[in-house]
Amino acid sequence: MWQELLRRQAEGRPIRLGVSGAGWMGSGFVAAVAHVPGMEVCVLANEDTRAAREALLAAGVDAEGIREAGDVGPAMDALSCGKRVITGSYALAAQLPAIDVVVDVTPSPAIGAETAYAAIQHGKDVVLVNIEADVTVGRILKRLAERAGVLYTVSSGDEPGCLMELWEFVNTLGYEPIVIGKGKNNPLDQTATPDTVAEAARKAGKDPYQVASYVDGTKTMFEMACAANATGCLPMRRGMIGPEADLKTVSQVYALREDGGITPAPGMVDFVQGAAMAGGVFVTVRVSDARLCADLEYLKVGRGSYYTFFRPYHLWFLEAPISVARAHLYRQTTLVPLDRPVTEVMTVAKRDLRPGERLDDLGGYTFYGVIDRAEEARALNALPAGLAPGAAVARPVAAGEVVRWGDVRLDEDRLVVRLRRQQDAL
Repeated sequence: MWQELLRRQAEGRPIRLGVSGAGWMGSGFVAAVAHVPGMEVCVLANEDTRAAREALLAAGVDAEGIREAGDVGPAMDALSCGKRVITGSYALAAQLPAIDVVVDVTPSPAIGAETAYAAIQHGKDVVLVNIEADVTVGRILKRLAERAGVLYTVSSGDEPGCLMELWEFVNTLGYEPIVIGKGKNNPLDQTATPDTVAEAARKAGKDPYQVASYVDGTKTMFEMACAANATGCLPMRRGMIGPEADLKTVSQVYALREDGGITPAPGMVDFVQGAAMAGGVFVTVRVSDARLCADLEYLKVGRGSYYTFFRPYHLWFLEAPISVARAHLYRQTTLVPLDRPVTEVMTVAKRDLRPGERLDDLGGYTFYGVIDRAEEARALNALPAGLAPGAAVARPVAAGEVVRWGDVRLDEDRLVVRLRRQQDAL
């Protein structure tokens, strides 16, 4: 891959990207691509185009090399002159012949859906650095992409994509996956709000809503749902278990129940708490061959029949360019959902909700997300958390209760809602 990208760089034909998002994630992705040979962010979309301009300037693009455009003609004129384009339209890049791949790097299910749909409709491959969008409408986007003959994939870098690479590794070697999961970076507190995490967010230079979505578990639920929907693994219970574990104990913690662990059956998804595995991803497997067990023990992977393969880091959007290159150069996906639903992230009231209110954003004051099996969510008529932002409360919902479709009024004209309706009808 590196050699091919170097060749493209030398020949002056980089992979040309149209990117949505210039916030913390999007600007980080732009900075990362600036160091990748043979790849270039040519169009950067953000509702606030000033943020898009600042992201390109911070990545080393000269101010004279940036043009703002809202339509195809001016955008193509700018690109043909070697300029970069900033725009407030998340659909513009997909319409430009000069763009090879469209990438969404936002945490918004609605923006991710808009970006991906536009790309598919205009015959562009799409890479999502947006697991929330994939969990909400990934199956219908995958179906539409297949019909259009283009590629749809979630990127590596966030936990699901990194987990998918480990999943491929252990399955290819013939090991039996028992549990896949991640190490949570902070203790779970489902009552967290932007106010309670404000100081931590300030110190980290991040949006308080984003930090609160980590602490209240919503982000973890989306991450593990994304991985579950691509592998078929199931949560052991609603919200998962989240035991304390480290590398010395994790294999036995996740052994099957008949062997003294907590796992009821092979093929489960969960997360662990504790500093030792925070930020990493893991797959715990069972190996029955005595020779392989002996070799794995000698190689210090573990002891007995259970072994955990652990990647101690994930690099968010910083390693996403590898998935973009994999998609464009080799027509390979990193992670796509299965054709059947496996899990759902349900909306749960963070406080008492009253008619007339509107649900705010992920990590906000009104709701948090909880994973459950898809059939359980359907039986409850649970509102997918990816559709919750902006929904109008129509009926009272007590704190801690699952918010149902009938408890809110949704804007049925929104693309993400229409796509979810199509997905549920599959």
